[in-house]
Amino acid sequence: MPLVARALDRVAQEHPQRLRFICIAAGKGAPAMAKAARDHRASRPGRMLVIAADDSPLLAELANDATVERFVAGHPVPDGNSERAGRRALELAGHLVADETLLVLLSGGASALMAVPADGLTLDDKRQTTDRLMRAGADIYALNTVRKHLSAIKGGWLAARANGACITLIISDVVGDDVSVIGSGPTVPDASTFADALDVLRRFGGEQAYPSAVVTRLRGGTASSETPKPGESRLARTTTAVIGSRLDAMVGAAAEAASRGYRVVRLEEPVVGEARVTAPAYVRRCLTTVSGVVRPACIVSSGETTVRVTGHGKGGRNQEFALAAAALLSGTEPTVLASVGTDGVDGPTDAAGAFVDNETMSLARDHGLDPQRFLDDNNAYAFFDAIGHLIHTGPTGTNVGDLQVILLA
Repeated sequence: MPLVARALDRVAQEHPQRLRFICIAAGKGAPAMAKAARDHRASRPGRMLVIAADDSPLLAELANDATVERFVAGHPVPDGNSERAGRRALELAGHLVADETLLVLLSGGASALMAVPADGLTLDDKRQTTDRLMRAGADIYALNTVRKHLSAIKGGWLAARANGACITLIISDVVGDDVSVIGSGPTVPDASTFADALDVLRRFGGEQAYPSAVVTRLRGGTASSETPKPGESRLARTTTAVIGSRLDAMVGAAAEAASRGYRVVRLEEPVVGEARVTAPAYVRRCLTTVSGVVRPACIVSSGETTVRVTGHGKGGRNQEFALAAAALLSGTEPTVLASVGTDGVDGPTDAAGAFVDNETMSLARDHGLDPQRFLDDNNAYAFFDAIGHLIHTGPTGTNVGDLQVILLA
């Protein structure tokens, strides 16, 4: 992966003495990031731990290297392998010798893939809590505030365990690229507190909706058990850099559209909020923005929305976003809107997202489908499956949030 290779070039220049790395790669992009590190001549790690979301051909290729240890763990819900992988990561960090540096390569999904419950909690406590927060519509900031305070590895604990320097390179899936949120910040200071985490539970369902052990831990948190805070000596030898983000995906999409003859408009402001609420306002804004642009035109944006689950259907935030946008495109000039997860996986489905156009509503009527009923039931997958508008890419091996593209003929 060029992003990792370029970052390691910079590391090598800043440290002309050859560093001895022990590498931990975790996230959906872990295999590609780990391969780039392994193949880097100046900074090749002596040992590597790779924690991935699926058993891809690239991960299988890495398994042929005797220096590589690998785990395929659960996502978006952590499983036993997530805990085993997390404990192994802590073990490697704790056994660094004097001349070794911990190189951590993080990408989206690392929070679930590398999980170690704090004392007094079980993995199931954490799973139930995460599931409840996600179903209640908690955004990544709220979600990770809680997860960091239920963990022995997140919120800076991995770097605090390291007996040496720690360098972290991150591909961000978080709007704003807050390194304390990406992967729940296992190697960076955490400014949030137990009180903040308890407040999240109260805002998303109330304390009674969560496992008693979780509530007990958050209520009983003390200064001595808090996550490492900014300025603490435990993290003094830790450096962190974001090497890729949603903006890189936008640059790639815009370049591809331009190469195909489209006049490209990039909307830098992130697309956030509840998918079904944000989508109509987004479409109105886009159609106004390009009212005077020569056709064919392409609008590219990115971000990450949320879904508040009140129905019983299946879907993901990108599918729900597209479904909520469909009515606004009805009767307009020839227009197509697609919303996709850059990791190739949208919610608990096999689709990356979905697309709608100015004919979607009439197509739904032809199939006897009521789009609003599917939206109310959080059942966007079934709707798009019926009309053939799902987008399938398969896992992409990276994750920088969601991408929206509008094409106008």
